Amino acid sequence: MELIKNGAYLVNGREIVENDERAGAKLSALGLNINSQADKDNLKKNTIAYGILTGHNTGADNTHLKIKFDKITSHDITYVGIIQTARASGLKEFPIPYVLTNCHNSLCAVGGTINEDDHFFGLTCAKKFGGVYVPPHQAVIHQYAREMLAECGGMILGSDSHTRYGALGTMAVGEGGGELAKQLLGKTYDINMPEVVGIYLEGAPSYGVGPQDVALALIAATFDSGFVKNKVLEFVGPGIANLSVDFRIGIDVMTTETTCLSSIWETDDKVKEWFDIHGRPEVYKELKTADAVYYDSFIKIDLASIKPMIAMPFHPSKAYPIAEVLASPADYLHECEERARVSFGDSINYSLADKLADGRIRIDQGIIAGCAGGGFENICDAADILRGADIGNDKFSLSVYPASMPVYMELVKNGRAADLIEAGAVIKTAFCGPCFGAGDTPANNAFSIRHSTRNFPNREGSKLQNGQISSVALMDARSIAATAANKGILTGADELEGIDFTRPKYFFDKGIYEKRVLDCVGKAQPGTEIQFGPNIKDWPEMKPLGRDLLVKCVSEIHDPVTTTDELIPSGETSSYRSNPLGLAEFTLSRKDPEYVPEAKKVRALADQVSGKAGDDQSAEIIDEYKNVIDVLKSAGIETDESKLSIGSTIYARKPGDGSAREQAASCQKVLGAWANIAKEYATKRYRSNLINWGMLPFLYDDEDIRKNDYIFIPGIYDAVKNKTEQIPAVIVHDGSVRNVSFRLGELTDDERTIILDGCLINYYKH
Repeated sequence: MELIKNGAYLVNGREIVENDERAGAKLSALGLNINSQADKDNLKKNTIAYGILTGHNTGADNTHLKIKFDKITSHDITYVGIIQTARASGLKEFPIPYVLTNCHNSLCAVGGTINEDDHFFGLTCAKKFGGVYVPPHQAVIHQYAREMLAECGGMILGSDSHTRYGALGTMAVGEGGGELAKQLLGKTYDINMPEVVGIYLEGAPSYGVGPQDVALALIAATFDSGFVKNKVLEFVGPGIANLSVDFRIGIDVMTTETTCLSSIWETDDKVKEWFDIHGRPEVYKELKTADAVYYDSFIKIDLASIKPMIAMPFHPSKAYPIAEVLASPADYLHECEERARVSFGDSINYSLADKLADGRIRIDQGIIAGCAGGGFENICDAADILRGADIGNDKFSLSVYPASMPVYMELVKNGRAADLIEAGAVIKTAFCGPCFGAGDTPANNAFSIRHSTRNFPNREGSKLQNGQISSVALMDARSIAATAANKGILTGADELEGIDFTRPKYFFDKGIYEKRVLDCVGKAQPGTEIQFGPNIKDWPEMKPLGRDLLVKCVSEIHDPVTTTDELIPSGETSSYRSNPLGLAEFTLSRKDPEYVPEAKKVRALADQVSGKAGDDQSAEIIDEYKNVIDVLKSAGIETDESKLSIGSTIYARKPGDGSAREQAASCQKVLGAWANIAKEYATKRYRSNLINWGMLPFLYDDEDIRKNDYIFIPGIYDAVKNKTEQIPAVIVHDGSVRNVSFRLGELTDDERTIILDGCLINYYKH
């Protein structure tokens, strides 16, 4: 895999010319003369991505985009909050198709009736506002979108970070709920024209290699450097023709883990056939680049060079060829233990030494599931490997979750389901639980291998605060099946010989959805009464930003990256995402259990200073606050308390990797936060979530902010309004003051107003 940072030209879809001092002569030899920056800029417009983005832009120019999407989609741990936000902001009817899927809180094992209450809320809202309701167990969100929503040249916005349908010619973006609420209210998704990275595929995958292997290799090559962060990946090259559409989809869905913004692929007759099979031939059209195109950066991938991969705990980017890990297993296990010490410190005794058995790594659990692993081809190949095998009756177990009921039906019809069951696997329904910690949680100290999307700490459902820890590695379905056939001894699919990959043809039964899915698009029933459950609560009142700001740092995190799973844990907490106050109790619970009580103290202080009755205020924090004000006065810094916003903040080096969940930000806001302070933000979507909940996404180059520091930002209201680039601030630490400077980065005018108003809901009320 070769990364070309300075950009490259692609001529006739095959000739790659790097953007260096020799580029002019090489291009001239190919009949292309680039004499100015304008010539290069014109070639940038020849990308597939540029055409789709500008085709959906409602703004005055193609530099600052104002995108209106064709369709939006959510699942059952996001759509309640989104609809509640939109209702509070004046929603009358869904203006575009909005699909409400139910694939996360599908099981009702936590919190009594509250998961099914959310489902009935979604069902009645689909009727009232004119949406689509997909019942639990019918399909995971992304599989339904592929089968029923994607179209070549279209754009879809989803409230799940793995909203990626580029292999089907659809530019899809995963964002926090606030961005979907904007679309429901007729507003736009505002971004600058993103850079486009050409991903040039050549060759063909070798024996035993699946889409997850290619995806993990790409993630490993790009994540740490931020090579594709917030950019669009455009897949081109002759290697695409050597991949089935299912294979392309399997790579595409994992591009989220590179931190890119979106993805798009060239389309061909295989994609046309895919849409024909799914009964939607009219949505196909060929997408390909022009004869000459310029990419801001470029990646060349020889598919034949990719080997079966394993992403070791605790991140998809920690990926290596399985053969390399097996050659020195103790070294790789020790490396995981060292990473754990960075994340967990001394809070838990973590060791993988007991996973070594006769020089091999012993696995406790295998999972093939969800939007990444649950595709038809993945499961059929796994079944071919396991036909006639026996996974054993010891610790190792294997669960398989087809991504939709139509996929499940075809596996039953063609006998692959029987092959899996005969080998000892368990087949379950379409459910995202194993991916986010609400299904198949491993035992304490267990090691799980999964064809799913993420393997962050505790994402699989274990609880550090309760002394639980387990490990997840990501692998392709084929190597998971090979490991299962070897009764849990880690095995790459390329180690097996003589497997006949039969690749049966897929037949899609749309009638399954026609019997169960409620489609009210264009048929809104305004008189329908929304069905609420006792756990579904309105958003609490949020105040506008004051003239000055005083925040207390109640948590500091110096890990290289902080995931949204650490900011607000997944798993059983997802059942409380319809209850802003209830969910907020879990904020940072697996990273910093002291965060919630400390944030509440600051919130109570803010209530007292503003004259609002609230929680009981501790005398300690009141005295602390008075002391801070005195210290500021001693330094000649005055503030009018009637115009002062008081709240909490966190310092994290690089927060926001992973899920699009807006609750990673909204829970902080509910607890009284006014800002995050960071060296950088891991993803655009987390930063957007902060802004939509009225929090300041401060950038600060140093790491000297400590827990319990107070930070005073005088004139913050005017600084935001007037687009001040360097914002003076004062840190109060142990009775002394230190002058520093914060930045907010680029903000649109609307984003500035949202922050000033205190949140998106207030913005729309105004």
